[in-house]
Amino acid sequence: MLTEREELGAWLRLLQTPGIGPETARKLLAALGPPQTLWAQPPAAWAALAGQRVAQAMAHVPEGWAALHANTWAWLQERPDERAITVLGDADYPPALLQTADPPVLLHATGRIDRLHALQPAQALAMVGSRNPTPQGAQNAQDFAQHLAARGLTIVSGLALGIDGAAHQGALAGAAPGQIATVAVVGTGLDRVYPARHQPLARQIAQQGLILSEYPLGTPPLAENFPRRNRIIAGLGQGTLVVEAALESGSLITARQALEQGREVFAIPGSIHSPQSRGCHALIQQGAKLVASVQDVLEELRLPDPLALAPSAPEAPAPPNEWLSLLGHDPVGLDALQARSGLAPAQLQARLLELELAGQVARLPGGLFQRLVRR
Repeated sequence: MLTEREELGAWLRLLQTPGIGPETARKLLAALGPPQTLWAQPPAAWAALAGQRVAQAMAHVPEGWAALHANTWAWLQERPDERAITVLGDADYPPALLQTADPPVLLHATGRIDRLHALQPAQALAMVGSRNPTPQGAQNAQDFAQHLAARGLTIVSGLALGIDGAAHQGALAGAAPGQIATVAVVGTGLDRVYPARHQPLARQIAQQGLILSEYPLGTPPLAENFPRRNRIIAGLGQGTLVVEAALESGSLITARQALEQGREVFAIPGSIHSPQSRGCHALIQQGAKLVASVQDVLEELRLPDPLALAPSAPEAPAPPNEWLSLLGHDPVGLDALQARSGLAPAQLQARLLELELAGQVARLPGGLFQRLVRR
């Protein structure tokens, strides 16, 4: 971790120099050593590795560097036990990312920073999906995350609305005390939370896990940053589970990056009528593992299930519910339900309200209803 102000400034200057992206930065660091040594080299050495134009840019202090340096140092000093910056070559740099083709050169971290070095791919699973999930999709994400966290896996996601948020919440509920419950990889600076409504969730994650970003403090939620951060989400886990996704979505980008990094890809199927399931169905057609239970994930990753060995009381069989059978598993309208049940509209609405209040049915836009199934 960076603990010296001068050292921090040298790293920030390198990464803020125009024309220096992660690939160029890694090339310079590999050849010339850490930034404090790199900056002591003659411009000819820079030019030989990065080209004359980049070398000329390196000769000048980047605009805004001094303010960023001061703000970042103040941010670190404000909560030194909860905030850190780790760089390639550090002992605390997450080992999982060293196995990827494009590891971030520098990572800001907040939360359980003492466990950064413990982020191994075999102990983590990425979970991603739609920002506008169906009620069943959100429930699936929360249930899967909770049960997988209870089995010792760290759940990695992106703090976005929808599936990401549900996955983080499930992991927080299922993890044992002291476990890294969940990791959020964000596309902004760590001095802000996006979306703003997830500020309470971000505080919980910082208490039981980690929030990571490769972007400097002050970085707003720029659209181009989110697809790029997805490679980190995919890289931190042994696999990526896509819960719900449209055909054109960032979740499919994450799945593709997981495949490129040699990681497993899982997908939960859904209704053939739901646009939010089409991305998952496409992944399954392309070879992703179809997942219907937590056990499917554990078996594919060849992970033991510690809870399966624990004695448990037999569960009482659930009483049959003809209303849930009438609903089926796809969204359905009142007219269809009335035809199936034969009830008057007022009676039908009363029954649906009972099921909704019991958490067994969700009311969808367009006057539709959908059965909720707990995993």
